[in-house]
Amino acid sequence: MLNVIPDGLMRYSTSPVFTEETVPEALQKHHRTKAGVWAKAVVSAGSIDYILEGRPDEGLTVEAGNFALIEPEVPHRVRVTGKVTFQLEFYRAAT
Repeated sequence: MLNVIPDGLMRYSTSPVFTEETVPEALQKHHRTKAGVWAKAVVSAGSIDYILEGRPDEGLTVEAGNFALIEPEVPHRVRVTGKVTFQLEFYRAAT
């Protein structure tokens, strides 16, 4: 699992800030980013579990001050287990 955004990518969008009460249900079910789109789940308070479909042993708990790097087209989901504040950043090739 990578922990650095690859060279040549730029942030083009950011989600609203989510809490345990506002995290969309769609993020808690398996989904994937589009081809060429990387995402970064940045946790500012509490923690989330980042779970890879079919590879739960490769998932991780992301605590405040850290992030999970989400590779393009990789099926994954987020599990919220308590109070949390996090945001998603989206990256793609610079144009």
